[in-house]
Amino acid sequence: MSNDKLTRRRFLKATAAGVIAVPLTAGTLPVRAQEPVALSEDDATAKALGYKADAGAVDAGKYANYKAGQDCGNCLQYKAVDDAQGTCAIFPGKLVAKAGWCQVWVKGG
Repeated sequence: MSNDKLTRRRFLKATAAGVIAVPLTAGTLPVRAQEPVALSEDDATAKALGYKADAGAVDAGKYANYKAGQDCGNCLQYKAVDDAQGTCAIFPGKLVAKAGWCQVWVKGG
């Protein structure tokens, strides 16, 4: 009978130690940043802002603020990741095409 109590006691101690240890170690575990994914023209925000992966496909009649030569690569919001794509402050967690365009385009400096 004393072995049963000892087993229960060990179990309760181990459980209590585990419950205490998890919050203590949670702050020390490395957190992996999510890799950005390519922005789809079908994304709800992309649609709302008229994003096109190819600025040449922008309907200038529909987006009067579009001017030839504007693309994500020369926008203030854009930060290149490689030669073809980059991140955009307007679409966090997404990669936009360097040759793309949306109506939030602002001349980069």
